Amino acid sequence: MGCRTRVIANRRGPEVTDSRGNLSFTTINLPRLAIKAERNLENFYRKLSGVMDLAIRQLYHRYTVQAKLKVKDMPFIMGQKLYLDSEHLEPDDHIEEAIKHGTLSVGFIGLAEALTALTGRNHGEDEESQALGLEIVAFMRSVIDKACDEYNLNYTLLATPAEGLSGRFVELDSKEFGLIPGVTTKDYYTNSFHVPVDLPISAYDKIGLEAPYHKYCNAGHISYIEMASPPAHNPEAVEAIIRHMRDCDMGYGGINFPVDFCTSCSLMGVINEDTCPRCGSASIRRVRRITGYLSTTDRFNDSKLSELRDRVTHI
Repeated sequence: MGCRTRVIANRRGPEVTDSRGNLSFTTINLPRLAIKAERNLENFYRKLSGVMDLAIRQLYHRYTVQAKLKVKDMPFIMGQKLYLDSEHLEPDDHIEEAIKHGTLSVGFIGLAEALTALTGRNHGEDEESQALGLEIVAFMRSVIDKACDEYNLNYTLLATPAEGLSGRFVELDSKEFGLIPGVTTKDYYTNSFHVPVDLPISAYDKIGLEAPYHKYCNAGHISYIEMASPPAHNPEAVEAIIRHMRDCDMGYGGINFPVDFCTSCSLMGVINEDTCPRCGSASIRRVRRITGYLSTTDRFNDSKLSELRDRVTHI
């Protein structure tokens, strides 16, 4: 992922450089592990350790497959010498000397639902759940760091953006485990470590709750707050939000607000009706942030449309 992948640390070469990227990532379904643990934390951590080990080994296997490719198999990124150290390789050379600089990421989704399954409350509702959430993500990062030492590769922890996966995982889990309030009763799992999108919470509190997770997710992370309309006439509010993000040590933050426009007469703003109030056209395009980037809602999948309908604004 472009916006979520921060390739900074490099065990195999210069730390801060361009010409690197994320090679592969695998996402862990935290709610499923929590459901199967049946509120037993020891059991949960045992299952989490096992799945993380599996993901780490799977990523290493994939890395070994990629490493056997030759420069001529990737004529653009390697043949054009775009990847770090690829400039030293010939067309028939294997690409491992270049891709050793890349990252292998283990991601996670649904911390909020996992905490609800384990404790009955998510981290936006309960301080003890927040402490447990931070403990879980810190544990995952410690496992990742050990994998770095074991394989001498750039393993990282990813706050998965989960565009399609958020709906797929909950669909599978609801079929197997039934409808569990606060866990499998929506059409999607909450992204990574975010508090649920329908939780009534202030912008200040949301930032304070999510910011501590950023430092653990060294493969990428994002938090955002929702506004009801564009803050064009309130720059002071935008500055206050950004300063609070900085003070909370948030690595990557976003401010969401609706942008609607009529393709017939070019009226732009927040259009709550199905037709344009100026020309009556039904050709309304609606731009929203799906995860880390902006998109028109007609490109959202069903689970993300459901999430969008549930989102509340943060005052």
